[in-house]
Amino acid sequence: MTRAAESMLWPAMDSPDDLADVEAVALADRELPATTYSLLQRAATQWPDRYAVIVLPDAAHWQRPVRRTYISLLASVDAAAQLLHDNGVRRHDAVALLSPNCDELITATLAAQTAGVAAPVNSGLATEQIVELIGQLGATVLIAAGPELSDEVWATACDVAERSSVTTVFALRPTGADGPPPPLEAPDSVTVAYLADAITPGRRFTGEPPRTDDLAAIFHTGGTTGNPKLAAHTHSNQVTNGWMVTLSSPLDDEAALFAALPLFHVNALVVTLLAPMFRGQSVVWAGPLGYRDLSLYSEFWRVVQHYRIAAMSAVPTVYSVLAHCPLLDADISSLTLCIVGASPLPSAVRASFEKHTGVPLLQGYGLTEATCASARELPGVPHHDSVGQRFPYQQIKAVRTNPDGTRTDLPAGEVGSLAISGPTVFAGYVRGRTAAGYALDGLGTMHDGWVDTGDLGRV
Repeated sequence: MTRAAESMLWPAMDSPDDLADVEAVALADRELPATTYSLLQRAATQWPDRYAVIVLPDAAHWQRPVRRTYISLLASVDAAAQLLHDNGVRRHDAVALLSPNCDELITATLAAQTAGVAAPVNSGLATEQIVELIGQLGATVLIAAGPELSDEVWATACDVAERSSVTTVFALRPTGADGPPPPLEAPDSVTVAYLADAITPGRRFTGEPPRTDDLAAIFHTGGTTGNPKLAAHTHSNQVTNGWMVTLSSPLDDEAALFAALPLFHVNALVVTLLAPMFRGQSVVWAGPLGYRDLSLYSEFWRVVQHYRIAAMSAVPTVYSVLAHCPLLDADISSLTLCIVGASPLPSAVRASFEKHTGVPLLQGYGLTEATCASARELPGVPHHDSVGQRFPYQQIKAVRTNPDGTRTDLPAGEVGSLAISGPTVFAGYVRGRTAAGYALDGLGTMHDGWVDTGDLGRV
């Protein structure tokens, strides 16, 4: 990339005063990569030998990771995408993913977005819900945790495959697995194989490459209190939001990030997988249990020191626990950016974590229907009574819905329902399939290009 193109990609975004200057240039003139696949290709070209992912088998074995450079990650994604293509996956076909985090899941997720549409599913949902979701997706290929990685998830995957449109299941092995895997037992009506055995190394993807407005992924929302909905993201949604996250970050190209949220969550995909590719940063991925691995907390500060972790994102409960984990003389001076979201940050959690570590907690706000992140506190510009500054090119307002159904924009400081517009607003919820792809609908959340978040707040 030329120096002029780089300068267009990285304008100053250090304070709210920079926002107008950033937005004075049309987003199209920023020349962002068109798709997540081209984003990975760009990173592999610019930083081929830099580590893209460093994946820990689990908390107990954090010193024995699997490391992959950007060029090797691209090669793996190409080969896996070609395998999916060989198994009938085309541009508008969903590939369901049902697995805790592991090295192979990172490849599989990016490959699914390259060959078709990635559809990560939380294996913690009831089997009936998973069957219903995959039925809505019409997925014929399922990539799932094999029996070594999770006996329970593999059993669920086989059950789901037998009761859905799935005809092929590829099994994932644990990170760093060695030796021959156990044989796969599955229904006779389903073809099963280990993903690693089915892939032919060195193959390039020969299918139709994605375009900027094609769907990249479909994420389910909710599911804990009712039937989840399927929210569709385009490649443009994800790339643009990843760039916004990186633009609003002070981290340099050498920074290492820590990732421990599950890849069925948009934060894991956008913030800790795609966004670091813009700078060629390395991401250290926790084991399959992520922050739910209780043994992680006794080792956490050693992990930060060993891998020189500069940034992490988590929910308030994680920071509450870390605030009481002894540092044990660990050097955590590399850690400068700790993002918190998903629920309100109690002031006591902020105070105890910052006192314990000396690292400020920065709040963020977003939702799946706006891809992932829409606002965040900027380093050095604290706004402890808010979630910070909106990202460039996204607009946020508070509105009131009147008795006659019309909507009134509210003035600054007045509480209403938050609404968001801009290039990260999702393509819609999946309502079905047509010959041309998925039929999408805002289901009442969209109003003249603004998505109603359902959250109360003030600007």
